[in-house]
Amino acid sequence: MAETAAKPDARTKLLNAALGVIRTKGYSATTVDELCAAAGVTKGAFFHHFKSKEALGVAVAEHWSEQTGALFAAAPYHELYKPFDRVIGYLALRKAMLQGRVPEFTCLVGTMVQETYETAPAIRDACDRSISGHAATLEADIEAAMRERNMTTAWTARSLALHTQAVLQGAFILAKAKGGAEIAAESVEHLIRYLRLLFGADGTQRS
Repeated sequence: MAETAAKPDARTKLLNAALGVIRTKGYSATTVDELCAAAGVTKGAFFHHFKSKEALGVAVAEHWSEQTGALFAAAPYHELYKPFDRVIGYLALRKAMLQGRVPEFTCLVGTMVQETYETAPAIRDACDRSISGHAATLEADIEAAMRERNMTTAWTARSLALHTQAVLQGAFILAKAKGGAEIAAESVEHLIRYLRLLFGADGTQRS
């Protein structure tokens, strides 16, 4: 007898649907009914996996971190020899990803935390873990670039890594306000120029 195919995972369907719906409508405007419709599952299935919409918000932030973490971990900029080049390569990839409609390239956790930082602390904390955790993946390369240039600074690799995320999240907000990716791409270019100045890639190192 042929093996019965495994049933689709309703939880994963809901999380994947939430990635698109929340980035398009925002967390507050997204309803459980809309998520169920987008995922093709019943409301009973939703509450089987998530006790509330807030619980889904936490889970989808973690799901986002897993997906994006895998994407960036496999990115080719890691193969560049010099650490500063890897930092710039990361930002070049972020710029290249600014394609399609605004909901397709903006950040899920950045979208959610703007709405929930006071009203849903659990979601806020999950979004912080996601953004801060992603920033942490840049720290080693920033630290190595600082050592390579014998830099003594009042700022840390961690603070600069977090600053890159502040610029990117702000760029996403501008893209939403302007209705397109062009302004976000310009913001990334400004950040690249700033880092080149900061690290002396233009011939003049700043501290």
